[in-house]
Amino acid sequence: MSDEENEEISDLSNPDVTTKYRAAGDIVNKALQKVLEACVPDADIVMLCEMGDKIMEEETGKLYNKKDKEGKKMEKGVAFPTCVSVNDIVGHFSPLRGESRPLKAGDIAKIDLACHIDGFIAAAAHTIIVGGEKVEDRKADVIMAAWNAAEAALRLIQVGNTNTQVTEAFGKIAEDFKVKPMQGVLSHQLKKHVIDGNRTIICAETPEEKVEEFEFELNEVYSVDIVMSTGEGKGKETDIRNTVYKRAVETMYSLKTQKARQFISEVQKRFPVLPFSLRAIEDEQVARVGVSEAKRHELLDEYPVLKEANSETVAQFKFTLLLLPGGTKKITGLALGSLQEQAASTLSVVDEDMKKLLATSANPKKAKKKNKGDKGAEGEKA
Repeated sequence: MSDEENEEISDLSNPDVTTKYRAAGDIVNKALQKVLEACVPDADIVMLCEMGDKIMEEETGKLYNKKDKEGKKMEKGVAFPTCVSVNDIVGHFSPLRGESRPLKAGDIAKIDLACHIDGFIAAAAHTIIVGGEKVEDRKADVIMAAWNAAEAALRLIQVGNTNTQVTEAFGKIAEDFKVKPMQGVLSHQLKKHVIDGNRTIICAETPEEKVEEFEFELNEVYSVDIVMSTGEGKGKETDIRNTVYKRAVETMYSLKTQKARQFISEVQKRFPVLPFSLRAIEDEQVARVGVSEAKRHELLDEYPVLKEANSETVAQFKFTLLLLPGGTKKITGLALGSLQEQAASTLSVVDEDMKKLLATSANPKKAKKKNKGDKGAEGEKA
């Protein structure tokens, strides 16, 4: 049946799909590394965002350029526009020219981006201390909390484990570093052309915000997003212009003004299902006018620029995982690198379960020889 065939084609059981995810992952890591290197004092954030997007466009443009039987080229490019969010800004800061700001020495900057090849998405985010300064205060605590939580997630997202286990680990590690996991932050299952799949891992569960428990399964793909705060862990709306949107495909409406119709037509042509930045719209005036009318008629989903209380700091790490027969494979995300020395936290993981977990290898290679139970053996076969 055609539905089953489609499912088969877009599943990691198809080696071609795995190859596309890995290729997208390599490009994301390259773009992330280049933007991080350019995060120096006085660097303009809008230029950094444009650089990240350009690298992803250029690198995806070099691959898979043969046309299919119908003469169509494969879709590829930016899957989430480059955002550089500083200090108390939680995320999604990808400004228009004229609304940007320069980086300052000592800023805690979070770079977040994603690209896709044929709809197969790889995403990543990393935190940097601008200017290479050493920090020993709460900034160091929040960075190391987010990093350790990311390392715990990498070890817990295995076939048979649950999303609840991951959320609980975030809470335990945050407590040890005396910080808070950010409310409202979700890690999503990725599918072809879907950046926000229904299966989610919540960063911080509250009475108002809960997600359904599930077990991780073979051949799934996840974008794992860890955001920690020195404050209350509650993002508040700002007066900063929101620039990142996604077409709400289930809503149809014929817009009235010419500029709004031009705007939504360009969105449907270039960004039919994945997020985009208003910077990417060819005519900025069309973008500014069109977006307000499109929002009014609920044609767009918004990625708001939220912030913590002033003087608080937010840190983020994000990576993409493939749940393959040989085990969980991390295909994006950079090493801690110089942050190891820069973020000199006096705190550490003290929860015994978390310490044991973090002491294990994130990439165990010898599971099949030990033959520990059916699940372990199965994981190493095929």
